[in-house]
Amino acid sequence: MPHSSKSTRRSAVTIALAAALALSACGAKAGESGSAAPAESCVDTSGSAVKIGFLNSLSGTMAISEQTVRDSLDLAAAEINADGGVLGKQLQIVAEDGASEPTVFAEKADKLISSDCVAAVFGGWTSSSRKAMLPVFESKNSLLFYPVQYEGLEASKNIFYTGATTNQQIIPGMDYLKEQGKSKVFLVGSDYVFPRTANKIINAYAKANGIEIVGEEYAPLGHTDFATIVNKLKASGADAVFNTLNGDSNVAFFKEYKNVGLKAETVPVVSVSIAEEEVGGIGVENIEGQLTAWNYYQTVKSAENETFVKAFKAEYGAGRPTSDPMEAAYTSLYLWKAMVEKADSFDVAAVQTAADGVTFDAPEGTVTVNGENHHIAKTAYIGKIDQDGLIYPVWESEGAIEPDPFLKGYDWAAGLS
Repeated sequence: MPHSSKSTRRSAVTIALAAALALSACGAKAGESGSAAPAESCVDTSGSAVKIGFLNSLSGTMAISEQTVRDSLDLAAAEINADGGVLGKQLQIVAEDGASEPTVFAEKADKLISSDCVAAVFGGWTSSSRKAMLPVFESKNSLLFYPVQYEGLEASKNIFYTGATTNQQIIPGMDYLKEQGKSKVFLVGSDYVFPRTANKIINAYAKANGIEIVGEEYAPLGHTDFATIVNKLKASGADAVFNTLNGDSNVAFFKEYKNVGLKAETVPVVSVSIAEEEVGGIGVENIEGQLTAWNYYQTVKSAENETFVKAFKAEYGAGRPTSDPMEAAYTSLYLWKAMVEKADSFDVAAVQTAADGVTFDAPEGTVTVNGENHHIAKTAYIGKIDQDGLIYPVWESEGAIEPDPFLKGYDWAAGLS
């Protein structure tokens, strides 16, 4: 593929960063990002290796969650290279730290695409980071593989979403609470895109399903004083909590929850951003018995998962658990490999065209890419945190749920997107 000159790259960097800074809070449907001609790629496929980018927060409040994603990406890359690479080329990793700041994610994404000339980027966690990167990838016509569950209402031709969208995690979480007879739900979340949009969806679901939302509170990312919020929770009469806090704020929240005498048996918390890796940081004694909604747990029984868990522990230590975001990240690299090999090309347009119907026998089960919205079908699980720090399924959907990021299949969601 052709190479851009250095001056051209510098100009492109300026344009993409300006687009990132002008970002609104809205997502974009695939194919609605503008009619500008695709940016010229500087990806070099002439040698024995091809560059890809890993972009995760290794510092800041999100590092507690994102380090594990980086580790699983490294594992997948090492396995792929040991097996001959992609189209016979070894993967050369260019790694960057998003530092838990959306603007840094946008800057690092631009660097990876324009200066490092990577064929694709894998990473991001918060929706704020993804939305900051989205205009960079669209203006540069590059690919981002995003591995974390999110609030839906978005689809971009330049992003593949390998974590759950709303109807594969948040709605199953609410379905489970409804099945358990919970009728008064308190919402607590970090103050950014994902929790606020997720709670907008939950409010619509609740109204249609006879559930009362008895409180809705937000805290800044990294917030550690939850006395006021937890006291409001205790006084609200809630019989369940839906938790969209991210990062190390969960440590402070659950400690305060326990301090005021709330218990999982009477006021259970369903969390959608706490996986096995976070349980240790929060402290099992603070979170045992609580619920999570995900699409993968270390305890999922399958031959593929047994192999994945064994390989991860061999690389990083027997005490390191596996979790949904790391599994989705691991899966994302194999899906990209399969797309490239189906296309017989690293070219973005060729990969996008080839994506539909691509499958991978992932640790979570066989996943298939939806070429229209760039999401994948996933089985939903509700899990309970045990005293051993692992999460065990207590409920699962009847098979894989097809992705519906704009909730077109739900009458009560009309107008949300």
